Amino acid sequence: MYWPLGAPRVYAARKLSPPSATENGQKVNQKDEEEKYSALLGLRVSRNGQHFATITATSLNIWQTSPVVLLVSVIRSASSLRTYGDNADVLLRPDSSVVAVQTSLGFLITYNVTVDPSARVFQHQRHDEKVTRRASSGRLPVQDPIAGQREVLIRFRMIIKIDAGIAKALALDEELVIATEKPAAIQCIRWVTDNKTSQTSTELLNRMPWMNKKSAVVDIIYNRAMSLFVWIANDGRAYAVQRIPFGNEKSDGARRLFRGYGFHVPEEESIFAVKASINARFSLVAVGCSNGDIHVYTARDYVGSIPLSHKLVPPASRTTCGPITFLSYSADGYCLFVGYANGWALWSVYGKLGGNSFVADRSISKENNDLWLSGTRDGSWIDGGSGVLFSRYGDSRLWLLEMVRSAVTGCFGPANISRMLLYSSSTVMVYRGHDLLDLVSVSADSSLWHQAQIPAAYLLDQRPIRSAVISPDGRYIAVAGRRGLAHYSINSGRWKTFDDPDAENSFVNLLRLYSREHGLNESSLIFVERLNSSIVIITPTGENSLLVYTSENDLYHYIISASDSGIQLVQVGQIGLHGIVRAPARVRAVTWYIPEHQLLDGDPSQDVVHASVLFLVDAKLVLLQPTTDHEGKLKYDMRIIASNVEYFAFIRDQGLSRSIPDTPLPISAVEENGSDDFRTDTALLDSLWYFNGNSIQCWPDVQDLLKSASTEDHKDIPTPVSIPVDFYPTAIALRSGVIIGIDPELVQRRDAHFAFFRLSIRTQLFLPPLLRYYLSQHDPPSALTLAHAYLPLPYLPHALEILLHTVLDDEVDHPAPPHTALLPAVLAFLASFPAYLDILVQCTRKTELRSWRTLFAYLPPPRELFEDALQRGMLKTAGGYLLILHTFEEGDGSAEQCVRLLRRAGEEGDWELCKELARFLMALDGEGKELREAMGRLGLLPGAGGGVDGGEVLRLQAPGWDGPGGSRQGSAASSRRGSSGSRSAGSEAKVHGEDYFSARRL
Repeated sequence: MYWPLGAPRVYAARKLSPPSATENGQKVNQKDEEEKYSALLGLRVSRNGQHFATITATSLNIWQTSPVVLLVSVIRSASSLRTYGDNADVLLRPDSSVVAVQTSLGFLITYNVTVDPSARVFQHQRHDEKVTRRASSGRLPVQDPIAGQREVLIRFRMIIKIDAGIAKALALDEELVIATEKPAAIQCIRWVTDNKTSQTSTELLNRMPWMNKKSAVVDIIYNRAMSLFVWIANDGRAYAVQRIPFGNEKSDGARRLFRGYGFHVPEEESIFAVKASINARFSLVAVGCSNGDIHVYTARDYVGSIPLSHKLVPPASRTTCGPITFLSYSADGYCLFVGYANGWALWSVYGKLGGNSFVADRSISKENNDLWLSGTRDGSWIDGGSGVLFSRYGDSRLWLLEMVRSAVTGCFGPANISRMLLYSSSTVMVYRGHDLLDLVSVSADSSLWHQAQIPAAYLLDQRPIRSAVISPDGRYIAVAGRRGLAHYSINSGRWKTFDDPDAENSFVNLLRLYSREHGLNESSLIFVERLNSSIVIITPTGENSLLVYTSENDLYHYIISASDSGIQLVQVGQIGLHGIVRAPARVRAVTWYIPEHQLLDGDPSQDVVHASVLFLVDAKLVLLQPTTDHEGKLKYDMRIIASNVEYFAFIRDQGLSRSIPDTPLPISAVEENGSDDFRTDTALLDSLWYFNGNSIQCWPDVQDLLKSASTEDHKDIPTPVSIPVDFYPTAIALRSGVIIGIDPELVQRRDAHFAFFRLSIRTQLFLPPLLRYYLSQHDPPSALTLAHAYLPLPYLPHALEILLHTVLDDEVDHPAPPHTALLPAVLAFLASFPAYLDILVQCTRKTELRSWRTLFAYLPPPRELFEDALQRGMLKTAGGYLLILHTFEEGDGSAEQCVRLLRRAGEEGDWELCKELARFLMALDGEGKELREAMGRLGLLPGAGGGVDGGEVLRLQAPGWDGPGGSRQGSAASSRRGSSGSRSAGSEAKVHGEDYFSARRL
């Protein structure tokens, strides 16, 4: 759900000296020395994302992230460098109040970092040194205090000497955690101590029963949300570790600081752990291996259950990628950024490869000096996931690669799923191709992307942008940062923000309903509902319903009621989910399914009794179904129906009841199966889709899922239809029958002098897998119902051809007994469509010759298919069967059929087909004998009597045959088109797009 966009911005604390034009050895060495001491060695970002620290061998820099601004620098003296060593790494306390510099001689130099609330390094000033926002209703401008980058002060704190040597150090809220070298141990140093406890505590690794006795820790990662460490040892193992709380450190008479166990135990050196990253949102741990692969584990618990979830393979070879330099999950957990020594790559949370630098042309990158494509040293996500900041080996610069992300990452709503809404740190983008009336294709034209700049005044106070949402009709967009919101009209191109900053910052446990026609102020407030707890999710459902899920595990059902007195929200139901959902904050989405009879005729207050609720908790799709106990009280039975879910889409929530044309079934289908066997509802409107990182999974009818999931039937969950995709899918375009997605494209041009990423729209048909599913379930009526709904689409025959092609390939590679083979059912299904003969011949000419025997084992002889096409007047289709007929009968009779088709084509004036047939006859013997004989029988040779139309004799001459006098004679078709028809006898004829007879296609 993340894609790189544009070219990165470049930052540096100092400018590099220009290269010397002389060859003086002293100057060259001086420049090398400057670059050596100016190269970045470390990068750390604070927990709130507002600041980050970098170091070189001699300096420490504190930056602000949004926008990136250098705030303060500390340059160490020459005597300090001699005494304590050069800078080696940087540590930043999560609240950014303390920064520590690790030196090469085993010292930690600590500094206090404070922020002056009144002083500003840079100021944002508008309208006479005041930041003003003018109300849309015409009120006077509202004066805000002058904002800007606050001044940061840094003061020396102390120097800590680690006699045992520092292998790795980590700064936490309460203490420093240091992995020492000799002896191998973990040492904890508290920032602040009291008189009752010691400031330092140490535990040797060889006394930890769950650690390998001869190993040493080389890297430590910590995640505060999960309270989990990951230790990487020098033997390639990775351990999940937890800190024993203060005061409980003694166990079995021994002092214990940590408990854990090894979850990544490599059996070979190629998968030794080198880097790791923790994803708290999805409870995942990613371990980077020495061969460049990433093993992703699911952290079910921390006492022995962290199984392997999936593996990520780099997009290039180990030699091309180089070793892994860092791993970093985005703040919301949806994206993993992996830095390599020679490039970088992005993966979605469950393994879909996104943008990467290994598709770049290295020669162009070197020529244009695009070093950001050539490798990384260290990096991190900043500004809430709007970009990745990284450095390179031997370079003093920082690159900030901007990311755009799907609005689903911040606000999981039906409209955000059905419409492609993306946002970055300062812009929103929406794809308008959904609104095209032309159903032939989904255009990738860049003009179909509507972009809007988020108001700078709103960003100044409320950045970073945390969520965005689009209206179901695609006309309005709203974005929200830390507080408040900004509302945008696509048609007018205007933004609306709150007039009063106090009102903007007062969103606490409130449901507010504003008029869209007026400004965001108290006068346009229509309705207010105060809740007892914070709101986790708000999602619309149906035509006028709203579901609100709170942190107290309550699901509220509201109806939007419109009357003469106004519009208001009326609560009509409530579901308490205590004991069912253990962690409300981990719920990402909620919706429900109400049976049709209750939806049409039932009382809305009873919807909670009939509704089946769908929750997305972390990556698990959970179904709650209402039942009653022995006392008649309502209860809910829970069942997990899918795992590894990145997002899901319930089509009914998207309001597409009239999306698919309601056209009658083909007459042949009705006569064969009977009209009573077909369902009367529109296809796929009750379908449920989800993406698991590799493929789209679909249940065509959620009612079948609900029946199998009920405790009364005790059935297994039906297997969803799997639709593999080679891009990241973002929307299900039900009307067009395609899955729409985005693929990042790297653009490199020698005349542009820089590389950049742009977004490319990708599509894939979902009809072939769904039709195959129905046919494999022995349900031809459902397959016909689905296909008939898409009859208006001009590319339906192509979708049916893909269906036949995939089934045929599987039957050839894995032959099945005749009574279980799927191919006969597919052929019987295709026979219901007028393009049946075209589908067969198109599929045949695109498959290998060995597949023909398998296909025609269930078909009439090719001669009969040829006669059928000829009888229907499908001349080009009949021509396609000539090649098949020639292959099966080894030339016997194919010339005769070709003559018949040639005569028919001449009668109808299809001279292009006549040319191709002449080429086919030439290919039969190579000397033109068959062609001369055929043309003689048709009276098309010079001197032959008669003609095709009984009048003028038409002369059709074979390509490559010399006429009288050794020169080529133009054909009648050529002369009528005004062409000279001259061509050398040995030249090769141009292959036409409809040529079924060229030897190249054999």
